[in-house]
Amino acid sequence: MNLRLLAAAALATTFLAHPALAQTQEYRVLTQNRDIGHLKLDRQGQTIAVDYDFKQNGRGPTIKEQVTLDKDGAPVSWTITGRTTFGNAVNESFKRTATQVSWRDLSGPGSLKGKDLPKYYAAQNGSPLDVALLAKALLADADRTMPVAPGGTARLTERARNSFDGPDGKLEVITYELSGLSLNPTYITLDAKGDLFALATAGFLIARKGYERVADEPLRKLSEKLASDRFAQLQAENAKKFAGPVRIRNVRVFDPRAKALSALSDVVVSGSRISGVVPAGSPATPGETAIEGEGGTLVPGLFEMHGHMGQEDALMNVLAGITTVRDMGNRNDVLDILVDRIGKGEVAGPRIVRSGFIEGKSPFSSATGKLVASEAEAIEAVRWYAARGYNQAKLYNSMDPKWAPAVVGEAKRLGLRVSGHVPAFSSADEMIAAGFDEITHVNQLMLGWVLNPGEDTRTLFRFTAQARFPALDLKSDKVTKTLDAMAAKNVSHEPTIAIHELGLTALDGVPNPGAVDYITHMPPAEQRQLKQALFGADTPKQRADYIAAFAKIKETLAEMHRRGIMLIPGTDLGGGFTYHRELELFGQLGMTPADVLTRATLDMARYLGQDQALGSIERGKLADFFLVPGDPTKDLKAIKTIRMVARGGTVYFPDEVYTKLGIKPFSTPPKVEAAK
Repeated sequence: MNLRLLAAAALATTFLAHPALAQTQEYRVLTQNRDIGHLKLDRQGQTIAVDYDFKQNGRGPTIKEQVTLDKDGAPVSWTITGRTTFGNAVNESFKRTATQVSWRDLSGPGSLKGKDLPKYYAAQNGSPLDVALLAKALLADADRTMPVAPGGTARLTERARNSFDGPDGKLEVITYELSGLSLNPTYITLDAKGDLFALATAGFLIARKGYERVADEPLRKLSEKLASDRFAQLQAENAKKFAGPVRIRNVRVFDPRAKALSALSDVVVSGSRISGVVPAGSPATPGETAIEGEGGTLVPGLFEMHGHMGQEDALMNVLAGITTVRDMGNRNDVLDILVDRIGKGEVAGPRIVRSGFIEGKSPFSSATGKLVASEAEAIEAVRWYAARGYNQAKLYNSMDPKWAPAVVGEAKRLGLRVSGHVPAFSSADEMIAAGFDEITHVNQLMLGWVLNPGEDTRTLFRFTAQARFPALDLKSDKVTKTLDAMAAKNVSHEPTIAIHELGLTALDGVPNPGAVDYITHMPPAEQRQLKQALFGADTPKQRADYIAAFAKIKETLAEMHRRGIMLIPGTDLGGGFTYHRELELFGQLGMTPADVLTRATLDMARYLGQDQALGSIERGKLADFFLVPGDPTKDLKAIKTIRMVARGGTVYFPDEVYTKLGIKPFSTPPKVEAAK
């Protein structure tokens, strides 16, 4: 039924709360001005049926839901079925009675018993209906605060008001911050009746059909600003800038050239640079602030070589000791804003090295960077990126592989490196011959050895086809041909091992392999997410094939390392805690902990041409480093208990920030002695 007709009939009803009226409502999903899917709600009496489906970059969730509400609009039963973005099967449920609430999701079952139980449920893999129902209930609550199952206390805070014209006339809408359930709040926009109008992030929008185009840019910009204001507050509260020199006393410095720790030393910082590395106990000068290292290890800032930076990632990377991130593809305008704000010190973030993302136009295109429809447009995109100082061009799945030689040639002429996926219907061998400097993702490299002609890697098939890897003979001609060419032409490889471990080996209901050491520190919502598979498996054989495929991946990477092919650490999972796992996995390829630390610091600084200023702790270099209490040259896990991070001389004590995000501390901040 059309809502315009409802309004004309002066029916004082709302979509989510009327006890008898049958209604439908449709929302559209947009990213980068592209309509990529829908959210459809069909209400029959007290039951809402949900159809939620969008696809971007050949993947996205396909979800069906059935929700039954009580007379107050709170759910009493809920079923969620379908597939997650990467294809994991969903069979989630929630039930509420007078004495119990119970649920089952991919992380396992749970229940609460007793009186005054939560009436609302935060879904693990559902549509935005859960936050729509919850937000409407919070509006009617006196203090706009209430507990939610499985855990957490939701809070609703008004942030902004707007109006938009559309098929149902001019709508007055209010954007709220819905917080308390995860590390970051949700920005939800409701109409005057409290019904869902839109959900927005900086690069993504779900909005009521007919209003999506007019609401797209304003609500995305508003969401970006609200998130930025929040991160700016965290920066103002936690970034420490000391007047005068800062002396970090009694530390052992990791030297990536020697691959060893120094004797006990003091490291002195003046402004943004290191002004001295001297023996411990050396006389201090007047006006110095002292930070006591207590015999811990000072490690140069790490390089995360596969990021897609947002504001949350920017903060979490710095707190994890990652002070430089190579962004491998983004919305260029959004990244410009983030880089500017980090540079001004308004928000915390690493140094960002930008890659120019170039994707061909197709039904499977990634809405990132620049979309091109011809070789000439691809070459023009390279020129655009080169003129703006980008480090390299990154070519992606839907680009016509026949364009690669000309595009690579132009990039090289302009001084850009070239990396990327292997475009669909081609192979790593062809891209190496075209002049790629680097192949991104180990599955992209290895698929050329197992695919049949015509098989399309622009869909989830590029992940599921990895089940063929176990049959590979690494001594076969097709494998040795590729690896020989990489070694001869000095082509490097960024395997993103951790995301493949997650996709191929993670199981529903148990902590993901890379999260074992930190999952108990995380808020409940994050713990749920860290207990589900990424790809999923429909049969035990498929799961066994995936696990064997990951073993073959590690065997392949170990052989590449043995041959001297440069392997580059990056996650494609946001970095942060996951980057620590990436380095652990590098340590399973024949590298010592000191080798891995060198690869993650000075080697990557050299790779990016930044080793004159970064990569080691030396006089005159930028003050990018972090302090841990243990010895990471003996056990890489030591980098998971960071006490202090310096990024260009700005100091952070991570656990002070983590507590404000709902994360349990990993260590304790060092003692600070004020300047005298």
